[in-house]
Amino acid sequence: MTAFPPDVIDELAGVAPGSALDALRRQRPVTREQAQESFAALFAPRDDTQVPLAERLLIAAFATRLTGDDATARFYADHAYRVDPDRALVVADAAAEATAPGPFGRYREPGLQAESTEGLRWQAPAELRAAVGDQLAAALGHAHLLVVRPREADAAALAALTDAGWSVDAVITLSQLVAFLSFQQRVVTGLRTIAEEAAA
Repeated sequence: MTAFPPDVIDELAGVAPGSALDALRRQRPVTREQAQESFAALFAPRDDTQVPLAERLLIAAFATRLTGDDATARFYADHAYRVDPDRALVVADAAAEATAPGPFGRYREPGLQAESTEGLRWQAPAELRAAVGDQLAAALGHAHLLVVRPREADAAALAALTDAGWSVDAVITLSQLVAFLSFQQRVVTGLRTIAEEAAA
């Protein structure tokens, strides 16, 4: 079992009670509260049958590490290690090798196709699939797609998840998970930047 702080964004951004960042966050109390409630819904659900907590944390550790080795990535890597140390180490290595600046991908819309960019197109290697299982490997591939090549997420990408054994409800949860992590990681980075600039 793993325990989480009462406000994860505050924890990751180093927001101390009474600080300038705390005052800034208090200007949007509903946003602050709902961000934490979203975290709780994804990482402390009443029922994690469709996507067990260990898988959620492993996917989170992978997805957040793709864009940087920052406080958010280390938070999820640490919690993933607490619940599943063997697979957490494997996923950490895979994430380090799968990092990419992104986002890349092809636009389908004719007016945007000139803005298409090419970059890493990651698929879980056979060694990773053998170590973590095909189902989790497919989820990691989906996370990489959403983080690095989001404009290419399509019906075929969702079918790859159901083909790997994820239910439709689980596919929705996995996509919500990655979307939330992108939001959370950006908020934390923004708050840390504000604090650093204020201290300079």
